[in-house]
Amino acid sequence: MLILDEPAAGMNPQETRELMNLIAQIRHDFQLSILLIEHDMSLVMGVCERIYVLDYGQVIAEGKPEEIRSNKKVIEAYLGEEVE
Repeated sequence: MLILDEPAAGMNPQETRELMNLIAQIRHDFQLSILLIEHDMSLVMGVCERIYVLDYGQVIAEGKPEEIRSNKKVIEAYLGEEVE
């Protein structure tokens, strides 16, 4: 298992894309499970097969990237509640 804690912190978009490729290559070459703790959602959505979303230390959602993208709890927690 490879554990990465905020590996994209301080990276520009080009460096983040290179990191995505590196993570994918490592996973493929070594058949590793990877635990990624990250706030860069483009990185998370780009490399993760399964995502767990935490809000104030509690898991509020889990699933594939497409499920997380449309999850109301995730949207409310990270974007705020809908304004009428």
